[in-house]
Amino acid sequence: MTTKQLIESLLFISGRPMSESKLAEITQKDVKEVRGAAEELMSGWNVPERGVHIIKTGSSYQMATNPELAYLVKDFVKAEQSGELSRPSLETLTIIAYRGPITKAELEQIRGVNCSLILRNLLIKGLVEAHEDQEKMATVYTITFDLLKFLGINRVEELPEYQKLNSDENLRKLLEQKIEQASDEPVPPAVSQAEEK
Repeated sequence: MTTKQLIESLLFISGRPMSESKLAEITQKDVKEVRGAAEELMSGWNVPERGVHIIKTGSSYQMATNPELAYLVKDFVKAEQSGELSRPSLETLTIIAYRGPITKAELEQIRGVNCSLILRNLLIKGLVEAHEDQEKMATVYTITFDLLKFLGINRVEELPEYQKLNSDENLRKLLEQKIEQASDEPVPPAVSQAEEK
């Protein structure tokens, strides 16, 4: 694998800017080599024919949509923000509310399926936010102040039965009951992967 390929894959999967030093650390390459490879990627991606560009701020890089397509992206994001939440999205949001701050790995352990798409949608809707947890050395997710305001509460501890449900097992049992009630036949703890994950 070339340095360009490694950096390209990291920028594609990351939802936030990545610094040259972080890219160098992950790829185990020299910062100078990372910078050169990133600049080459920018030259290849940042052309009018591409829908995605690589932008640079200071010494950090991030994949972003072509500025000329801003109108399309704006309409899509607006639709995403105003759309109703699916059952798996509500389930994920509930877990984040009662167990947050929570990592993606912890969330997926509770739900039993990959949550990448749901997390992206919840972030777009402004219902959850991501933070870097230095202790866990990972990104953690919490519900936003906007969601708290919408629910008419001042802190997550005011959620119904928060103390009782602030554990993996109790929350899992509650979600299983809700899923079974919403369906004619019982649904396994891990929601079908055929649905939104």
